[in-house]
Order: sequence, then structure tokens, then C-alpha cells
Amino acid sequence: MILTGSSDRSIRLYNPAKSFSASVGSGLVQTYSAHGYEVLDISVTEDNARFASVGGDKQVFLWDVATARTLKRWSGHFGRVNCVGFGGEEGSVVVSGSFDATVRLWDCKSQSTKPIQVFEDSKDSVSSLHVLGHEIVTGSVDGKLRLYDLRMGMVYADTIGYPITSVQQTADGNAVLVSTLDSVIRLMDKSNGRMLQSYKGHTNTDYRIRSSLGLGDSIVVSGSEDGKIYIWDVLEGKMVETMIAHERKVASAVSCCNSRKEWASAGTDGEESFPKFRAVQC
Repeated sequence: MILTGSSDRSIRLYNPAKSFSASVGSGLVQTYSAHGYEVLDISVTEDNARFASVGGDKQVFLWDVATARTLKRWSGHFGRVNCVGFGGEEGSVVVSGSFDATVRLWDCKSQSTKPIQVFEDSKDSVSSLHVLGHEIVTGSVDGKLRLYDLRMGMVYADTIGYPITSVQQTADGNAVLVSTLDSVIRLMDKSNGRMLQSYKGHTNTDYRIRSSLGLGDSIVVSGSEDGKIYIWDVLEGKMVETMIAHERKVASAVSCCNSRKEWASAGTDGEESFPKFRAVQC
């Protein structure tokens, strides 16, 4: 299944096996409607039973996938919410990052609507985050990569030097893939902040474009402002494939499904009958 968030304020669940028909809406399984502004990010729990969504309405939504019902709706951010992820046991905590330069943690099991923790270290908009175990990695427009170690109660910061659009930790937790607005993707060592490898060739100077690790962290996949999808070898940094995906429009997000060796991309090439997608999850 593929879950998409869009500028038309809706979230849609598709079955890709049925999406090759020419008819509008083919493969559509469910539509989720509650946002009052564009949807900027979505995150799904490991059991695929729930997902969280955020966007321009400054709220964080928790959804039940099967019933399309909102389980929780948290308010507290003072600007649009750019990114969201799950943490804790069985996705018991939702983490959100916002244009208001804060990261907030929300308890899915509590009846309280207030965040259980707020991080205010960023000097500019928090554009991306990734949760792995007891660690939260965030990227900010201030050009800094921050690691929050919840177990030790510590925060570590590395200066990348350019506005960050995307972060993703490797499966072993030793490195972070970082996309920035200088058309470079970097693989950073979490232990010492050194760059392990860089990936170039795509265009990313104006828009928030997200990259992703795939095939067991052996490749890097990214969209580009020229509408193409670029793929690199993680270890060598060499480009191994390019493909036209979004007709010279911005390919803004990619998501890899390692179990099926497939990936999905989202872009701004929506025609009249189709929304402009901002986020995608496999």
C-alpha cells in the first residue's frame, strides 16, 4: 500500500497493484479528510494500523488506518508542522517538528493534549526528523543536524552549513543521510560528525526534497528539481541510475519498500484531476 499526503488537504491510501488503470482514482482504497491546510508529512506505525499526519494547520493528527477516523488531534505548535515520526514502544509517542523551530513529543496513550516534552534548540524551522530507538535526529533550516539522546538526556549538534531538507538514520544507527539545499546529499558519521560519503548530480537549491536509503541501506534514492529520480551506491557514492518520473516538475519525496524492493515517489506534476503530493509512505 502507498499512503500520500497532498496540497489539496487530503490523505489517500492506494493499492499500487490496481493503480495502472487510466481511470481517475484507480487503486484508491481510502481517503482521510480532516486537515484544513496542505499535508506536509505522514508517518506510519510498524504494524500499519495507525499513522500520523502534519501540515499547514499547526496540528498533529493520529489516525486509524482501517476506519479512517482521527484518534488524536494535538495542538501546540505556533507554525506549520513540517515533519512527524513515531517513537517509543509500539509507536506510543509521536514526534513532530515545526516552522516554529521546536520539536514536540506527544503521548498516544494519554488523554492529555499537551506535549510531554519540547525541544527548543533549533534557531530556524525544523524541516525533517527521524526516530530510531531512543534517539531523535532532526534537520533544520539553520544548517545544523541535531541528535537527541533521550536515554542520556543529551543533545549533540553538527554544523552542515546549508539548510537541511531531509534526514534519515541508517538501520544500524551509526550514520545519518542528510539532504541540503546545495544539491548535495551527505552520509554523516553519528559518532564524530565526519562525512563518510557524498552524493551529487541532482538539483536541490529551492525546494524541500527528501532522500531515502533503500535495499538494505545499499543505495540512496532522491528526487530532484528537474523531475528525475537519482540513485547512488551508498559506499562508492557513484550514480547508478537516473529516471524521468515527474515530467520536469519537482520530485519532492521518495519512499523505499525493502521487503518488495520497490519505491514510490511524489512530486508537483499533478494534473487537473490529480493532487500535488507533498509526502509519500510505502
